[in-house]
Amino acid sequence: MRIDHITLLVTSLDASMRYYDTLLPLIGFTKQRDHVWTDGDGFYLQFNEARPGTSPYERYGAGMNHVGFAARSADEVASIRTAMQQAGFEVPDLQHFGDVTALFMRDPDGIRFEVTYFPPGVAPVD
Repeated sequence: MRIDHITLLVTSLDASMRYYDTLLPLIGFTKQRDHVWTDGDGFYLQFNEARPGTSPYERYGAGMNHVGFAARSADEVASIRTAMQQAGFEVPDLQHFGDVTALFMRDPDGIRFEVTYFPPGVAPVD
């Protein structure tokens, strides 16, 4: 078996889709239809609005902590950072852990996304 899709619930589709419409093409996803993106290899990200009155995302609460993507190079990570920043989003500095280059971003609801380059021979671990 493999992971088929992830559905993320956001406070506002209008606010969040501006963020994701910028980020997802940068990391290799194409828009399938409104609020649904695919990597072209059978994996989908789907977005829906959260119900009013529900709890917001909490990074260290029970549930998803973050979604991580593997970049092909450190330059690709830097390029994604630059593109998101130029699109007007708050983007933190790159982090370096030895030869590993990482970018940790948050969407408008605070949901965290990681884009990291792991050089050959370095296993991805959190």
